[in-house]
Amino acid sequence: MSRILILCTGNSCRSQMAHGFLQSLDKTLEVCSAGTQPAAHVNAMAVSMMQEIGIDISTHTPTSVERYLDQCWDYVITVCDHANETCPIFQGKVGKRMHIGFEDPSKVTGSPDFIYNEFVRVREEIKREFTKFYFTEINSSDLPKCICSNG
Repeated sequence: MSRILILCTGNSCRSQMAHGFLQSLDKTLEVCSAGTQPAAHVNAMAVSMMQEIGIDISTHTPTSVERYLDQCWDYVITVCDHANETCPIFQGKVGKRMHIGFEDPSKVTGSPDFIYNEFVRVREEIKREFTKFYFTEINSSDLPKCICSNG
């Protein structure tokens, strides 16, 4: 079982969608998401976007990265540039750090249709990139054993 931590600044939108996608691909993965400055709640539009495609993230809550710093992770993935630049050094074992960046749809302004379309666009980018990550990094027959297995 691989342990994967997905980081963003607020842990309210992109990291939560990525968390939902990755967990939906493989229920045996241990996926967590966190923020360097966690928001009070998950973005309602992100929850709605994921519900549209059958993935429920309505029970997710933003969590501080501090909670996970001393744990062992096979992958730590940042999904926004700010978290990539400001993420603290992990005290525990980290097999591989990656950055898979996406624009923040929660920062978009404009008409309701424009905002909706931006959320759809980013959701589909996250789906594509995390599906690619899963099949190239996690579900590949030539991968070494996870660093967090058995302890």
